[in-house]
Amino acid sequence: MDKIIDILDSIAYEKGLKIEDVENALKEALIKTAEKMVDETLRFDANVNREKKKLELFQKIEVVASGDEKLTGEVEDEYGNEINAENFIELEEAKEIDADLEIGDFLDYDLEFENMGRNAATILHSNFEYKIQRFIEENLLGKYKDKIGKVVSGVVTRIDRQENTFIEIGEVKGMLQRKSRIKGETFKVGDTVKAVVRGVNIDKTNGLLIDISRTSPKFLECLLTLEVPELKDEKIIIESSARIPGSRAKIALTSMDPQIDAIGSVVGVKGVRISSVSFQLSGENIDCVEYSTIPEMFISRALSPAIISSVKIEKAPEFNERGKAVVTIPSDQKSKAIGKSGLNIRLASMLTKYDIELVEIEGSTPTPTSGNNDSSNVEKTTDTASLEALFK
Repeated sequence: MDKIIDILDSIAYEKGLKIEDVENALKEALIKTAEKMVDETLRFDANVNREKKKLELFQKIEVVASGDEKLTGEVEDEYGNEINAENFIELEEAKEIDADLEIGDFLDYDLEFENMGRNAATILHSNFEYKIQRFIEENLLGKYKDKIGKVVSGVVTRIDRQENTFIEIGEVKGMLQRKSRIKGETFKVGDTVKAVVRGVNIDKTNGLLIDISRTSPKFLECLLTLEVPELKDEKIIIESSARIPGSRAKIALTSMDPQIDAIGSVVGVKGVRISSVSFQLSGENIDCVEYSTIPEMFISRALSPAIISSVKIEKAPEFNERGKAVVTIPSDQKSKAIGKSGLNIRLASMLTKYDIELVEIEGSTPTPTSGNNDSSNVEKTTDTASLEALFK
């Protein structure tokens, strides 16, 4: 035990733990060992004495009044277990040992751990190792909980029969479930995978396990933030996002600087920024929409490329509930609003948090004409008038 302090300091350094945590782990392990080797109904305590470089173990005995029923051993604790009378000493007897003792104080009787035998050392080592492992897991749990919603990358180490992909991320394992993988994606051992942290769990089989996803809208937002400096600097804000993973996505953007075009900045010159993110998402098409605090305007933009005649809000969204909007649309724009396999209207609904009902009207959207005709009125009909109609 002479080198106990040096050993504890070394363990703390190697495992990246606080000295206090390692000392507490040893004290808890020592108490558990004493309960196992002596009597689990007795009270024990331990201390790491750095001055004497010694590990101290002692039995704690509480001072009670003479005639206290606890001295009889016939009393039960709050859990229904009988209280051991050896945990108590009456006041008069205690004062013979120390005249300053009062009711409620404790007497400490030193115990020599070395006298407990080799079996005690084995039990202590096992308990201490277990406690240290718990502290390591708690530290990692806190560390990776701070990474929830952020992108991490790692190397694929295993793929199980359920097609869950296990990825080595620093000191821990990440699990990419099949449902959290973009449709059509396949990985093999050795591949480097990037994903967003969705949660952190402690699994009995695998220990600390990070739940990661490539289908979450947050993954799209994180990739865009990494690619677009204006998003990282918060000069542009992503208000909301929606995805049909691997097919199409929509993001609503707001510029915090009047000199910055939100959509142009995110798309990049010749679409280089948005294309880079799309490539990482297996070719997923990404639509950028300018956000508006006016729900009618926002819904109209979200249904782009369709041109909308009017939007009527029937029910505003409430907590954990979606709103409802009735959208009037020319017949020739209906297919655009719905989109292939209904993707456009589904994404618009997810993006705006409104259930969208389409009402078709006869006719078609006018298009600009050339020649001597006054085209200004026609252009207004195709663009400005359709937006003005939202507020009629």
